[in-house]
Amino acid sequence: MHNSADKIRVAVIFGGRSAEHDVSCRSASSVFRFLDRDRYQVVPIRISRAGRWQVGTDGAEPVFPAEPTGQTSLVSILDALAALRGVDVVFPVLHGPFGEDGTLQAVLEMARIPYVGSGVLASATAMDKAFTKTIVAAEGIPVADGVVLRGEEQVTPADRDRLGLPVFVKPARSGSSVGVSRVDDWDDLAEAIALARKHDTKVLVEAAVLGREVDMAVLQRPDRTIEVGPALEINHSASFFDFDAKYTPGAAAFTIPADLKPEHRDLLEDTARRVFEALGCAGLLRVDFFLTEVDGAAVVVMNEVNTLPGLTELSQFPQIWRSAGLSYPDLLDQLVSTAASTER
Repeated sequence: MHNSADKIRVAVIFGGRSAEHDVSCRSASSVFRFLDRDRYQVVPIRISRAGRWQVGTDGAEPVFPAEPTGQTSLVSILDALAALRGVDVVFPVLHGPFGEDGTLQAVLEMARIPYVGSGVLASATAMDKAFTKTIVAAEGIPVADGVVLRGEEQVTPADRDRLGLPVFVKPARSGSSVGVSRVDDWDDLAEAIALARKHDTKVLVEAAVLGREVDMAVLQRPDRTIEVGPALEINHSASFFDFDAKYTPGAAAFTIPADLKPEHRDLLEDTARRVFEALGCAGLLRVDFFLTEVDGAAVVVMNEVNTLPGLTELSQFPQIWRSAGLSYPDLLDQLVSTAASTER
């Protein structure tokens, strides 16, 4: 056993104001369970759906005090920052806006506290699907054709002709397929756009890409080297990999490593690395691709990226690295060590 003075103090921040609050709590539960208490002193910090921060005490399950009545979010953030002064690394297990989008990263930057994952610009850019596609496409990496709707804009007849059916309608800055719809009839488009606008004022309408769904996991080691794990193929019976397919046990099956030709695997690995570098990411990244064919040649089309992917023990990112021989506790060690050694 190590003395507490020898342990690395890690603050795990989870919850948050986004629609992915519950997903974040599930990810954090696995992180709490597998952080080695012989190596780490863990400080749990929960952000409520209303945006109030609570500092808890570590245990088999983190314990939090009762939330003070009438406490403002600003007061609670200041209280949490006081608790963060003594930590070595922050592990933000947050998904979606107000956590994965650069907002929390900016607070930690100003406080000069090391943290797991990408910096402010990469986090903000990667959270926005439209900006991500623009940057990745500029690197020559294929992306799905689409249009961006701002304000009350609608899809023009010319865009409908170009995109064809089906299309996918997505909030530009949301994750876990929240607010996403598949549209097979133009009569259903307005309803799908209205649903997406409940989550974001900026909406993406994309042409469907027919192909195998393959996820790649990128991990930055403490020595700054970048590794790409074995490919994971998603198999499901839903019309697309929606929220229910992602989080209902047994609704989807993962094949790791995916049954791929060596040249296709190399293409996916190389493209995932290029996406990581083009976006300026750090620590970790999951890149979701479609593997398809154009004129008889294999093409990988980038679908989406995730700078803080799901981290439950059964999520894609940990499963990919477990298949590569890196256990979940060792994966957490790598992420914390990389964060501690990263200069922003």
